[in-house]
Amino acid sequence: MDIFGRKWRARIGNVLEEFVDKIEKEGKLKYNWVKAVDWSSVRVYDLSQPLSHLSPPFPTYPPFEFKWIKTVYEHGVGAQYIMTPLHIGTHMDGPLHFDPAGLDIGSIPVEYWVGEGLIIDISDEVSDLDIYTSELIEKKAKSYNLEIKEYDILVIHTGYHRYAWYQPTADLVRYMLKHPGPIKEFADWLIEKKIRWTAIDAASQDHPLNTVIRRIRPDIVKEFEEKHGKPIQEVMPWPENYQLMHTYLFPKGILHVENAGGEIEDVVNRRCVIAAFPFKFMGGESAFCRLVAFCSD
Repeated sequence: MDIFGRKWRARIGNVLEEFVDKIEKEGKLKYNWVKAVDWSSVRVYDLSQPLSHLSPPFPTYPPFEFKWIKTVYEHGVGAQYIMTPLHIGTHMDGPLHFDPAGLDIGSIPVEYWVGEGLIIDISDEVSDLDIYTSELIEKKAKSYNLEIKEYDILVIHTGYHRYAWYQPTADLVRYMLKHPGPIKEFADWLIEKKIRWTAIDAASQDHPLNTVIRRIRPDIVKEFEEKHGKPIQEVMPWPENYQLMHTYLFPKGILHVENAGGEIEDVVNRRCVIAAFPFKFMGGESAFCRLVAFCSD
């Protein structure tokens, strides 16, 4: 039974649920990551963005709010209260965000959140409103003699974290509304490769114009069409591409971290052990997380 009292059975082709099923049948798994990192000289890199009341919410979402409910000078203890959407700051989108039949994020074993993976830098190949492809990712990996393996974690460095709210080069229009993104070809490639989960240094793993932004910012749509020389519905037709990195991939168990950043530029084009630890939110559709990479030089 899952937390909702449903008799649970792994769906065929869902990499997350097949992983959970394996743990339930075989018990704790053992890992050999010595080929990925030299554990005698590992450094830990924080690939997370800071979170505060200044963090911008995704368009149409409410902001992060906090207040002091107790203070040391009055109550002898400091305590804060927060009210926030989960889709702000560095966070892991869980299955229930778009897949009602999926697992709640707190029920996913901690082993799923850590494993070998690659941080691939495409920042020199993409600009505002571009579409990136599996071919680009594979080309970049090959140029650094990196092999993309089944069940890898894939972190994509577009460079757009440089425009996040906390950066000296902050530009929230570019960061929230104009970052590059993929289309269905890329999602199909992730399924074929059996990628475990991805992370992106931008507001969404989807192309911004495959989200609600297409509806609320017609001026950005016009800019996209001028750049690509075609109507947007011809380049990225809906409903096929509408939030496909969520609606299409979550039933396949391929989740993602959004708003990566931090020290990401220090670990690009490397194989590392990568982890994102969401808080154990039972019944949760998503959760804030700390995205980290364990790498050796």
